[in-house]
Amino acid sequence: MDTGATAWVLTSASLVLLMTPGLALFYGGMVRAKSVLNMMMMSFGALALVGVLWVLWGYSMAFGDDVGAGLLGDPFQYFGLKGLMEDTTTEAGGLPAMAFVGFQAVFAIITVALISGAVADRMKFSAWMLFAGIWATVVYFPVAHWVFDFSLDEHVGGWIANDLAAIDFAGGTAVHINAGTAGLVLAIILGKRRGFGKEPMRPHNLPLVMLGAGLLWFGWFGFNAGSALGANNTASVAWVNTLVATCAAVLGWIVTERFRDGHPTSLGAASGAVAGLVAITPACAALSPVGAIVLGLVAGVLCALAVGLKYRLGYDDSLDVVGVHLVGGLVGTIGIGFLATANAPAGAEGLFFGGGFDLLGRQVVAALAVMVYTAILTAVIALIVKALIGLRVEDDDEVAGVDQSQHAESGYDFASLGGGGFTAGSGTVASRTATRPTEEFSA
Repeated sequence: MDTGATAWVLTSASLVLLMTPGLALFYGGMVRAKSVLNMMMMSFGALALVGVLWVLWGYSMAFGDDVGAGLLGDPFQYFGLKGLMEDTTTEAGGLPAMAFVGFQAVFAIITVALISGAVADRMKFSAWMLFAGIWATVVYFPVAHWVFDFSLDEHVGGWIANDLAAIDFAGGTAVHINAGTAGLVLAIILGKRRGFGKEPMRPHNLPLVMLGAGLLWFGWFGFNAGSALGANNTASVAWVNTLVATCAAVLGWIVTERFRDGHPTSLGAASGAVAGLVAITPACAALSPVGAIVLGLVAGVLCALAVGLKYRLGYDDSLDVVGVHLVGGLVGTIGIGFLATANAPAGAEGLFFGGGFDLLGRQVVAALAVMVYTAILTAVIALIVKALIGLRVEDDDEVAGVDQSQHAESGYDFASLGGGGFTAGSGTVASRTATRPTEEFSA
């Protein structure tokens, strides 16, 4: 057993776990004051639920021996993690099995939590929890098997990792394209928020957004560098590439805002950071630092432009899961096919480095396969939940605020401040947080 690698992976797992509370702050600050607690509860609910499911059958479905064509691991092989505490064998690199279990658990949690940003302000909490549990089981766990489960000795893993041999170091397909596609489909089925495109729906607390983005950035080093599964050169390259790609994406986003709107914003900087983190996730071991800067710049610009698509196409992705995670995930996954260099730890060559179209083609196939599978299954799950218990809160409850209707709580007790006339559901504070046009406030 490599104690150094074990310490690094357990530390990285803790960093990735911190990303879910960070996401709760990031999303919580972006919604109106009357929805902040519900938004944060969706992240915490996903954390609690998926953590349990992962132990019961999730890990086994993702990393058990393949039961057919690289599509699914045996759900009963490690049910309840049986045998893994006593197992004296180790994962590749001298890592104990339970350290790997814990590291992959927090990936599953954050992936499900990401989807919640697409349905802010209007989804029943009970429907969210039912959807989250089913979606994790029939979408995330199998896709994680496809992407993250490598064949080793007699163990047979997933088809994207082994048969297709696409590069996805830390989850561009399994996490971001997966969550972004699910968010798009769920938002379409759920329908638009009342007043979408007509009423101001500005973020109520921008400092909260920036704090959440900072915690996500901090935790993301565990996400990417931790995926090396050891304290080694690969982790070091991934760490540096994660840093510079994110920096470049922030610059790309705020420069885009400067030319488009006349001024850069704090919301844009925070969103640009997340876009860069998303894009570099699959590519952090395949690019040079300069390549990572190029990828980050492209992601920052394209994601900044993509967040406006919902107004043109008519879907209400409340907090731009599609514009940031789906588009950013596609940029990173497909960008590998252009920018990968053999000098990086992954050892692959993209089109711009003489590698031809082979790697690019494999990256496109991986991205499209996850999108199609996720879109179909997400639609089926959402329609089933809708038929069973309904997806959406009542109109009056949506107007008053989902914090009150779903949790009987308010994020802020304005009455205690003695200001008079403020209520948690009024949205008055949210209307004072910025002056940009409504359509620019959902990044």
